[in-house]
Amino acid sequence: MQTNTLSGFKPRLWVPGDWNAFFGFGTNILVNMLVLTGLLRFVLKMPDEVVFGRILPAVGLMMALSTGYYAWLAYKLAQRTGRTDVCALPSGISVPHMFVVVFVIMLPIALKTGDPIRGWEAGLTWVFVQSFVLMAGGFVAPIIRRITPRAALLGTLAGVSVAFISVRPALEMFMTPAIGVVCFAIIVASWFGGVRWFKGVPAGLVAIVVGSAIAWGSTLTGHAIGGMSLAKLGAAVSSFGFSVPLPAVGHVFSGFEFLGVILVTAIPFGIYDLVEAMDNVESAAVGGDSYPTTRVLTADGVISLIGCLMGNPFINAVYIGHPGWKSMGGRIGYSAAVGAMVIVLSWFGVIALLMALIPVVAISPILLYIGMLIGAQAFQESPRLHAPAIVLALVPHLAAWGKLQIDNALGAAGTSAAAVGLDKLGQVGVLYEGLAVLGGGAILGGLVLGAIASFIIDRKWNQAAAFAGAGALLTFFGFMHGEAIGIGESPAVAVAYLGVGVVLLLAGRMGAPAPASAPASELGGLHDTAGA
Repeated sequence: MQTNTLSGFKPRLWVPGDWNAFFGFGTNILVNMLVLTGLLRFVLKMPDEVVFGRILPAVGLMMALSTGYYAWLAYKLAQRTGRTDVCALPSGISVPHMFVVVFVIMLPIALKTGDPIRGWEAGLTWVFVQSFVLMAGGFVAPIIRRITPRAALLGTLAGVSVAFISVRPALEMFMTPAIGVVCFAIIVASWFGGVRWFKGVPAGLVAIVVGSAIAWGSTLTGHAIGGMSLAKLGAAVSSFGFSVPLPAVGHVFSGFEFLGVILVTAIPFGIYDLVEAMDNVESAAVGGDSYPTTRVLTADGVISLIGCLMGNPFINAVYIGHPGWKSMGGRIGYSAAVGAMVIVLSWFGVIALLMALIPVVAISPILLYIGMLIGAQAFQESPRLHAPAIVLALVPHLAAWGKLQIDNALGAAGTSAAAVGLDKLGQVGVLYEGLAVLGGGAILGGLVLGAIASFIIDRKWNQAAAFAGAGALLTFFGFMHGEAIGIGESPAVAVAYLGVGVVLLLAGRMGAPAPASAPASELGGLHDTAGA
């Protein structure tokens, strides 16, 4: 592969594979925007003039800046290396944060004050604080990335992928199998099986068209699979209009009234963003595209800051999924094209129309595909001996997912785990306290546990003990295995990590033999995997 080129080398801005990535990533973004709009309108009861006239235009501006920047970064990487296979990093609204800022910040404040606008202002301030956490963290992330085993970085990423990306789409597919499972077959046959549909039409578009056809066909025959109706379509057309983002600086600083509540989640989730972005940059590097971690995190912080100052209460983030879009043939153009698409969707009121035209279950298989790919990558691109460490890194995310399901179910019934009683839950096999402790700060918990296990496997006892010490410190201050930042949040777990460190240092003194070296083909890299 050529690494140095003539200064006149100009990478292609669009290749045929960009169509696949555009429809795949574009539908991912579309799903997120549909969910976001539903949360604003139906959970927060935000007025439509604020949703469609202020927030969505600001969301569109932020995502256009983000996708445009990462397309430019990919162009510069391709120009510098002379490669034609460089794929831009995917980015957009951070999905976990979307739910956190709505349910933990915006909704409680809106209910307390009786004014959803106050909740919006608190959300803007939350993003304002997080933006600076991201920018500062960008200078620390490269160090963490350098000292952390790949199995830990990719393993905790796989945990997010399995628990929070794959499961919900899979459930939605099997709740409406006539659409979801059929569309999933189209996606898998194309992106795993190499099938080309109808003279090269992108599989993502084929799946959406087929799913929509089934949904509307069933509506016409009186079965209404997928929930489509002409009444909803007619109502959606009325939302057409043109709105551009307007400065919302006054609203941002009005939210500082709630700063005490905001800091409890903004700082730990800023650290979450740091680690998540670091994981995703590592995932891209494994796929052959090495991007500077500091520039990525700084860009996320700056772009999020611009977005919140224009009225967007949601943070920007580099997405999981770079290897998936690259495997579809995505290069540079797909990212910028999605940014242009988002501008059209958000500034012209098209979102409501699309919500009435496309069944969400037709899009779910694409998200499941990405989850499958990222989960598999952790095992494929790490040394085979580190497989147990990857599994360990997955476990905190499964605990966090389980706790979330229990909390949501009890909340829907008008109660909580505390009201029911932890003893009663334990009697029926629901170890709620264990789920809460293990799942608290899951992305950091998975990374630390995965790193400790990886270093133990490699007989690097001092490094394993150092990560155990880091785990004790992070746990003591509530960044993992806890629900909030503070002092002595989970002291028993912090002490346990210190005990682990002592055990590991003693183990190192006992001189355990080094493990047998793994074959070169097991040490990672997409080219090795492809050639196996």
